[in-house]
Amino acid sequence: MNAAPNEFLLANRRALHETAVVIGGGIVGVCCALYLQREGYAVTLVDPEAPGNSTAKWSCGQIAVSEIIPLSKPGILMKVPGWLMDQKGPLALRPSALPGILPWFFRFLMCARHSKIVDIAQAMATLTHDVYGDYAPLLDACEDKTLMGERPIIEVFDNPVGIAHEQPHLDLRASLGFTSQRLNAKEIGDLEPALGGRFAHGLLFPDWRAVSDTEGFIAALTQSFMARGGRRVRSEVARIDEENGRATGVALANGERAAAACVVVAAGTGSRRFFPALGVSVPLAGIAGYQAVLRHPGVEMRHSTIYADGGFCFSPMTRGLQIGGTIEFAAPNARPNFGRADIILEKARRVLPQLQTADVEYGVGYRPFLPDTKPIIDRSRRLPNVFMAFGHGQLGLTLGATTGRLIADLAAGRTTKQDLAPFSAYRFS
Repeated sequence: MNAAPNEFLLANRRALHETAVVIGGGIVGVCCALYLQREGYAVTLVDPEAPGNSTAKWSCGQIAVSEIIPLSKPGILMKVPGWLMDQKGPLALRPSALPGILPWFFRFLMCARHSKIVDIAQAMATLTHDVYGDYAPLLDACEDKTLMGERPIIEVFDNPVGIAHEQPHLDLRASLGFTSQRLNAKEIGDLEPALGGRFAHGLLFPDWRAVSDTEGFIAALTQSFMARGGRRVRSEVARIDEENGRATGVALANGERAAAACVVVAAGTGSRRFFPALGVSVPLAGIAGYQAVLRHPGVEMRHSTIYADGGFCFSPMTRGLQIGGTIEFAAPNARPNFGRADIILEKARRVLPQLQTADVEYGVGYRPFLPDTKPIIDRSRRLPNVFMAFGHGQLGLTLGATTGRLIADLAAGRTTKQDLAPFSAYRFS
């Protein structure tokens, strides 16, 4: 007796000879490409940069599954004058950016109400609970089985006031199924000897992990995609072509055209230029995150460690010790201010005076933020075979695979596991 074929196999057969184009080769884009490929699509991935050279390269590399509390925490309004005055703080606002960012900022402040914070955290938790399960098949297909580390993340504070301030958010995380553990001075020193005797108050996040090479992580997933027949084109997308209310493919800046039965826009802040074609008006801002990599730091760090009061993170990576996390609101197309990275190094040396900073590389990534810090995972109403996957803020690396799985479900016409209404592109209308 023959069993009836399951829905996945049917979808796979239907898609076998169909083509898809993914615009954007960062972590979200490559995960979308991989999941569409698993559906049976012949996928073309388009990005002007080399594999791995994306926003997520210049991140702390954390798989931050309980980082579900929006940036718009209570009391945020009182901090704005300080951001304008103190350009050395962990979050800065260039005065020249203020006029252009005001509409975005008003929406951001509307998300500071407690009820709104709870709603956002609950919605984000539905995504982050599936992160490791969604990454598993993608990482299993890669040659390197050590792409994602096994060690948890540490957060340290100068005094107990910082932890007390975070306690309501820790309680909210706990109510949604995420764990944390208080650390004392001995426990911090045992876990991270380089910090021994320097901090007496900390937290351990046992359900977080860290990627030891953010650039290599994305490059390895891209290589896996190409090894299975995927095509990656290094070019800009000039436009999405359409006919009779559906996308027919994309035209590239190099003159090539890629036909497609479906298109995914996953280009981070670069997604903005496609909004008219998608029929959406989305308040997507690019917020700069600065990093400094010390190739020979002279200090061994075992864990990715957040220094809460300093507003930055120590991230041990294969290319060196990466120190960063400070963010800056600046006008679109503003030149990077790498003085922000020097500020990070200055603070890091106060914590670890033995740091060797002679061999340093600076980098900046423009995090695609929406005012409610939730991503967009949706289908265009104007072009229903075009899907949107952008606005992940600081959680692109965390949510890459989950977003890819959801986009593949939408493309296949399946009911998604998660309710995607909170992540609609039309919630700002």
